Amino acid sequence: MSKVVTIDPITRLEGHGKISIFLDEKGNVENAYLQIPELRGFERFCEGRRAELMPQITSRICGVCPVAHHMCSTKALDAAFGVDPPSAAKKLRELMYCGYMIYDHTLHFFYLGGPDFVVGPEAPPGERNILGVIKKAGLEVAKEVIKHRAYGQKITAMLGGKATHPVSGLPGGIAKSLSEDERKEIEKMAKSSVEFSKLALKLFDDIVLKNEKYVELIKSDAYTLKTYYMGLVDENNKLNFYDGKVRVVGPDGKEFVKFHASQYLDVIGEHVEEWTYVKFTYLKKVGWKGLVGGPDSGIYRVGPLGRLNAADGMATPLAQQEYEKMYEMLGGRPVHSTLAFHWARLIELLYASERAVELVQDDEITSKDIRNPVGAPGEGVGVIEAARGTLYHHYKLTEDGMIKKANLIVATTNNAASICISVREAAKALISGGRVSDGLLNMVEMAFRAYDPCYACATHFAIGKMPLEVKIYDHEKNLLKTITRP
Repeated sequence: MSKVVTIDPITRLEGHGKISIFLDEKGNVENAYLQIPELRGFERFCEGRRAELMPQITSRICGVCPVAHHMCSTKALDAAFGVDPPSAAKKLRELMYCGYMIYDHTLHFFYLGGPDFVVGPEAPPGERNILGVIKKAGLEVAKEVIKHRAYGQKITAMLGGKATHPVSGLPGGIAKSLSEDERKEIEKMAKSSVEFSKLALKLFDDIVLKNEKYVELIKSDAYTLKTYYMGLVDENNKLNFYDGKVRVVGPDGKEFVKFHASQYLDVIGEHVEEWTYVKFTYLKKVGWKGLVGGPDSGIYRVGPLGRLNAADGMATPLAQQEYEKMYEMLGGRPVHSTLAFHWARLIELLYASERAVELVQDDEITSKDIRNPVGAPGEGVGVIEAARGTLYHHYKLTEDGMIKKANLIVATTNNAASICISVREAAKALISGGRVSDGLLNMVEMAFRAYDPCYACATHFAIGKMPLEVKIYDHEKNLLKTITRP
């Protein structure tokens, strides 16, 4: 019987990683590790660059998360140069960001995470993909998926200059205003996206929520983890992607702390383990207690479920109805089920679409007053809600406006500890007696896939090539063999 099971590479995520599952002599899971074999280096090679280049440089961290990094970097420069953008510029930024959320959440549910539910967690590997989703959901649904993902990218391109790596963000504002013809086109796409979001939620309801086996899986101990939760909220503690304060609630749902972006270092600490290149963040007031959940552990979660748990509700009416439905069905706030991230993601898709309609119908959205002059260079922190969770950019500038120091805490770094725990607990619950199948291993992968992790953002290998190293241990943790990529 094998003493270690390795899933390498793990699939349907952004970036690279592997899972090592250690079995005891009886074939039960003793431990499991999610390892990220890439070296993070973006902060270091940003040093010495002109500050105004950072929104373009950091957007290249990832081809899936570029809008988040572009906008967070721009907000950090606002703070570093002591400038508050005009109201119209903020609304244009948020409208572009809604387009990003529309295409990103659509991508993850239908292409990456959704196949596990729509097709089935133990379906043949060749069917657990977008083609399997099309076969199960129907060609008409597939057409809507493709169309509305394209709509989200087109909104981003119209406001950001490019669909994938936008270039419009400037300290103090935005580079491009919106014409009336463009406004009308975005309004049409945003309204259509609202209807598409409703269709996606109905699909989730029909295929997942009406399937007792799936609901049991969502509620099962294998995918339950009690942690703190973090997300941006507005002045009414309603969810907001673009602006607001960061709110943290405890496993009991009560507010633990609420803080401005500039205070993040007072709240968040970073821990390092020797077996991965991803750092682990934790709440300083609680402390790092290892890879364990509960109120005595400083581990917290971000992302769709983290945001919904941290907020008191949604700021748009249809999304609020779906928010209430989820919590009613899953036993009230907060929900600790990892697989509920998928449901929360679709609720956010609806919110992004509704919010886009609100913004594009705002009388100020076509204003030409879109940039204010900057002040002297200093230090600034930007925070925004990336699709995968709370994202921080922190820059210290020299007197001549160069980057002296940069620190980035990305969403997947915030979730890293929770992802490791979720993988371990799923493996322990699903694998026993040495019985390992492809379907069971995919169900272990479902534990990390729900977070929609982006290890392209969380880590970077310095020379641009993924190192591959597989270590095989016996049940006493003795290293038997190491296999490396030539």
